[in-house]
Amino acid sequence: MNNYRMLIINMGSTSTKVGVYLNDTAVWTHTLSHPREIISQYLHFMDQYDYRLQEILKLLEEKQEKLENFQAIVSRGGTVRPVAGGTYEITQKMLDDSQSGLYGDHPCNIGGQIAYDLAKNYHCLALTVDPPVCNEMCEEAVYSGLPEITRIASFQALNHRATARKYCKDHNVSYKEANLIVAHMGGGITVAAHQKGKITDVNNGLAGDGPFALERSGDLPVGELIKLCYSGKYTLEEMLRHVNGRGGMVAYLGTVDGKEVQKRIDQGDEQAISVTHAMAYQVAKEIGGIAAAMKGKVDAIVLTAGLAYWEYFVEYIKERVSFIAPVAIYAGENELESLALGALRVFQKQEELQKYNDQA
Repeated sequence: MNNYRMLIINMGSTSTKVGVYLNDTAVWTHTLSHPREIISQYLHFMDQYDYRLQEILKLLEEKQEKLENFQAIVSRGGTVRPVAGGTYEITQKMLDDSQSGLYGDHPCNIGGQIAYDLAKNYHCLALTVDPPVCNEMCEEAVYSGLPEITRIASFQALNHRATARKYCKDHNVSYKEANLIVAHMGGGITVAAHQKGKITDVNNGLAGDGPFALERSGDLPVGELIKLCYSGKYTLEEMLRHVNGRGGMVAYLGTVDGKEVQKRIDQGDEQAISVTHAMAYQVAKEIGGIAAAMKGKVDAIVLTAGLAYWEYFVEYIKERVSFIAPVAIYAGENELESLALGALRVFQKQEELQKYNDQA
């Protein structure tokens, strides 16, 4: 049996998770935290490329890892043209599309570029698994209300599928036979209908719709948004960052740290209480909408990602949605492992390597 050593990269808004896997086993994992005062200096996510790359290289040196020893460098990402799930080789076309802004913007695009550049220099594969923009939405879900605008599924597809599959495994059911609502709750919040192995509807969690989140505005009153865009206060780039990266809870409370918010709640901070309740209310409302789209045929509601650790927040949601279906909590995410396993399935010829250029 061949051994495959893989460097795994998962970039979030204020952190970079890095791991080294030997086949399906983690050799080590580490989270690099990026101070908000540094990250906030960059108007565009791709401007962080050099900073993030150097942080990764310093960590690899500390861990005494040599880049020439990897068979693959695997990154989460990016905001590419809608494609089916699977493991893809990162190509220049994929990078061009992810950085075009046509399908959203996210720090995971930096990871794709870093993986591609390092793999090219060290003669190994650059891969990504379950890109966040998928093409499984049902026909009704892609209509926006304006012919010029088509709704797209831009969300945390990797953790959505991984968590849904984990729930199904734990409950001895097939993912291809289950009907689940999965809510990924982190820097962005996305709520998806998983119907018999396909994600048929989900809000755009980047600069789109749905609940407001830690640092994203979610749904906004359209008329007021248009007025703000034409107010002369912001450029196009600044408005895009206003709703993606500087909107949501951080705009109201100046923090994305749930522990800090909970401390303020415990101290009786009315603004912290109100904003937290509003965010949870909007998540519950989105879950209810997805349940209606699924005609009420829901086996379970699965809450996942970092905010699922926040009991106060989760309980507020459960009070409003438990009548729909049982609620299961899968706090955190296992995206590093999911990226490694996706690459391993290709190496072991359990799946074919998808070609982005062919699909796009």
